[in-house]
Amino acid sequence: MLRTTLSGFPELLPSDRLTELAILDSLRATFECHGFAPLETRAVETLESLAKKGETSKEVYGITRLNAEHGAKDAELGLHFDLTVPFARYVVENAGHLTFPFKRYQIQKVWRGERPQEGRYREFTQADIDVVGQDALPAHYETDLPLVMAEALGALNIGPVVIQVNNRRVCQGFYEALGIADIAGTLRMIDKLDKIGPEAVERGLVDDVGLNTSQADRALRLAEITGTEAAEVEDAVRALDVRGELLDIGLAELGAVLTEAGAQHPGAVRAVLKIARGLDYYTGSVYETLLVGHEDLGSIGGGGRYDSLATSGKRTFPGVGISIGVTRLLTRVLQMHRATRSVPTCVLVAVTSEEERARSNRAAAALRARGIPTDVAPKAAKFGKQIRHADRLGIPYVLFPGENTELKDIRTGEQYAIDVHTWTPPQADLTAVDLSEYRAEQA
Repeated sequence: MLRTTLSGFPELLPSDRLTELAILDSLRATFECHGFAPLETRAVETLESLAKKGETSKEVYGITRLNAEHGAKDAELGLHFDLTVPFARYVVENAGHLTFPFKRYQIQKVWRGERPQEGRYREFTQADIDVVGQDALPAHYETDLPLVMAEALGALNIGPVVIQVNNRRVCQGFYEALGIADIAGTLRMIDKLDKIGPEAVERGLVDDVGLNTSQADRALRLAEITGTEAAEVEDAVRALDVRGELLDIGLAELGAVLTEAGAQHPGAVRAVLKIARGLDYYTGSVYETLLVGHEDLGSIGGGGRYDSLATSGKRTFPGVGISIGVTRLLTRVLQMHRATRSVPTCVLVAVTSEEERARSNRAAAALRARGIPTDVAPKAAKFGKQIRHADRLGIPYVLFPGENTELKDIRTGEQYAIDVHTWTPPQADLTAVDLSEYRAEQA
């Protein structure tokens, strides 16, 4: 990534942008294979709608106009900090034109006023998948969506990923049974465990949220529970000797996700009961995604079930969604799938003389007609200079048109005659980025 003086707003070099585009194309292909339709929403929402969604709402960038003679309403707009909130608004406004359950994927920029650090930026790209129903949504989608995302990430060949899952009803039911009044505050504090550690969280639960020491201790002990088997997780929760109807419902829902995910994709989903998610709109399953071997990067995505985020007053549109931060993920993908060249071009067609440039253009057109990325040399310089130009860009082949058209592989020095209407390069040379293999750099 290219460093800039404007902190938190990354700009990519062309070779890294090619890698990012390869990631996006791969994600899109997986999402569409599972029946998700593409969607793009506006970049701005009202500040009123953005300010209702929990801790992240404090990081919203507001929008104003410099020439504000008619700008009073402009000051009430903000850039969206995720894609779920604008999607919920879109569903409500367009419900009459949609067929439910409605499955969509969305890949767009989002903005958060966070402190920039590795993998965490103020402007970044998210890739979301969501499914919403009208008045009701089958519970199986709470298993389906994390498995789709696991498949999408697996197609990138960046190593194993684990999607951690919890259920808000487990936490809420547990806290209510303990007599905790500030459920939302407790969830937000528990969500900071990985950032500030258990001692600081315990102090925050007592000093800031108002729990007594016994309540804080039980809440932290719940957060320590993890496992892949439904019975194992339930037994660990029951051992804390807390009972409640909502807790029972949450454990049943969490167990159903673990059981079905384990049957379909063993190892992809793991219960981690410290997962809370800082956004207030989640009501059921919640997810965090980790790249194994790169845990220092933190979560590369998350999501969950929301039952009342989208509502028209008369109807509700419950949904479940999961996203990944593509820009954060890119910081590690570049260690495994760096582009082999700074341009998409596979073949550079040499120009013998400016008078014969048309012949070079025709040869390039023949290659492009069959999907081979091709460019024509900018000047009719000596062939050695044209070859060096291709080499600087990482272009693997230089073509010399003429009565006997020849192609030179400038990596090996091999040169041979070809027919521009039939020759095809090896698949690996057609694109600048190959996601088909895991090629992590060795430490």
